[in-house]
Amino acid sequence: MIRTLLWLLGGVVLGGIIHIVVILSLPTLSASAAWDRVAALGESSAPTILPAAKSGEPNPLRLDPELAYAVCRLDLRKGPGSVTGTLPQAYWSVAVYGRAGTVIYATTNRDGIGTNLDLGVFNPGQTRLLAEQQLDIAEGLLIVEAKEDDLAVVVRLAPPHPEMRARFEKALTGLKCGNIAT
Repeated sequence: MIRTLLWLLGGVVLGGIIHIVVILSLPTLSASAAWDRVAALGESSAPTILPAAKSGEPNPLRLDPELAYAVCRLDLRKGPGSVTGTLPQAYWSVAVYGRAGTVIYATTNRDGIGTNLDLGVFNPGQTRLLAEQQLDIAEGLLIVEAKEDDLAVVVRLAPPHPEMRARFEKALTGLKCGNIAT
């Protein structure tokens, strides 16, 4: 009887440990799956316009169907990253994501930026060179420091009417993504 209770207790404890390990590892696995989906969308030197999410269809990236999206991948090992362009006079936002899916930086045009997006993303070594004035950058560049080198920059536009979506997606194709020549 006692031996059976010990085996049951051992099974419950082992099951609890396995359960906790699986639960704690899921966010890491999920984030890498999202990064793999973004990486499969296209090359990193140009913005990738994401197709509109439609109701009743799979939406693995959980996109808002009302927004138009562009994704730029940056590799800071090649130099500081840059995303620039002119966006429509409507609500837009930009967010810089790390490989694990964490938001490193986010802002909107409601912060007084206007219609011009001029974002520079630097790793700590590049930021140090910038502080020592060893890098030449354009005036007015919004500077973001990221601790990792593989990044995704997501730009979202909110068309005021569904009929304007195509025009807004065309504006997103005008974004320039890449590395700043040093």
